Amino acid sequence: MQRKILKTVMSWVLPALMIIFCTGLNALGGEARALAGAGGDRDLSLKMEVQHAIERGLRWLRSRQDMKGFWSQPDHPALSGLVLTAYMGDPVGNYKANPPEFIKKGYEYVARCAKPDGGIYVRDLANYNTSVSMMALQVSGDSVYRPLLKRARNFLMGLQGDFNEKGKIDSPYDGGIGYGGRYSHSDMSNTMFALEALYYTRYLKGDSEAGRIGARELNWAAAVRFIERCQNLPGYNDQPWASDDPQNKGGFVYFPGNSKAGKMTLPSGRIALRSYGSISYAGLLSYIYADMDRNDPRVRAVFDWLQRNYTLDENPGMGPQGLFYYYHTMAKALSLYGCRTLTLQDGRRVDWRRGLVMKLLNLQAPEGFWVNENGRWWERDPVLVTSYAVIALEIISRGL
Repeated sequence: MQRKILKTVMSWVLPALMIIFCTGLNALGGEARALAGAGGDRDLSLKMEVQHAIERGLRWLRSRQDMKGFWSQPDHPALSGLVLTAYMGDPVGNYKANPPEFIKKGYEYVARCAKPDGGIYVRDLANYNTSVSMMALQVSGDSVYRPLLKRARNFLMGLQGDFNEKGKIDSPYDGGIGYGGRYSHSDMSNTMFALEALYYTRYLKGDSEAGRIGARELNWAAAVRFIERCQNLPGYNDQPWASDDPQNKGGFVYFPGNSKAGKMTLPSGRIALRSYGSISYAGLLSYIYADMDRNDPRVRAVFDWLQRNYTLDENPGMGPQGLFYYYHTMAKALSLYGCRTLTLQDGRRVDWRRGLVMKLLNLQAPEGFWVNENGRWWERDPVLVTSYAVIALEIISRGL
């Protein structure tokens, strides 16, 4: 019997999500008991190693904050938002219950970036900055940010693409969301970030103040159509480039007709757009945020592609480019999907959490930060990459 993901796993996913993003475990009494959690002592040793790596990363991030409250770049509050999300997700709750002054200062900076239109940005990349900043405000647990979150929700929904005849899904880019402003072209990554922020703040949808500000509602049918049009899955994707060849079937591209992984010539002579890892995890997340059923063929197809192409040595199809974004989206997507092991092409089963933990532990610098030697998508910025890695470790820690 078909059931939507949210209904199928409501009893265990939502509590887990709240833990992933915003719940300290102080009440268990002592760091060791907090880290052991419901799993007892089975993974305590590894959890302690993970917590040590998290704390080293957070200490390093503390040293990188500007006196004005931001991290890395003052024009992009999303970078500070990721850092704050990492602090709020600390598994032993060192920062959430009684935030120190430097965290309060960081939140003050993010709040100052809120615009009259509801967005949270400085000049550009309005969707990216707003979506990531919303997640930071959300996980703070502070009700003072509810008005900002309500207006930001409204802002994000106003960015949804409707490019040709208004009200009709007649453009391949309709339904998706881009960076915003002059970069309005819909893409899979920005759509995922926006859907994530809307998903975790959906409890605000019926709020009375939302009505007073003329709240919009996302066209979810259009959003799903855009996601479909980024997936190599003929029969659901109505675009002529969609391919069902074994190497690409089920995976995702950046936006309809464009893959950052390029093209390939199939034995038939047909040109296919190559599916790639990080954006395929973004596709899986987007289907989950759109409340798609776990057993829907579109969801199963991307999960199957991710199993077939599982690796921690590279971002499949992209090599070292966007590697830590890949790890970050992997941790989020597989945790939400409810998957402990993956079945590889050769039939082996792998515990992806343990594998990713060991990879991240080995990549951490002695000073506590992470960085990608490949600078694509800002990944030479250790603040960005360290935030990605710490959040991934925090998510993994809950499932060990």
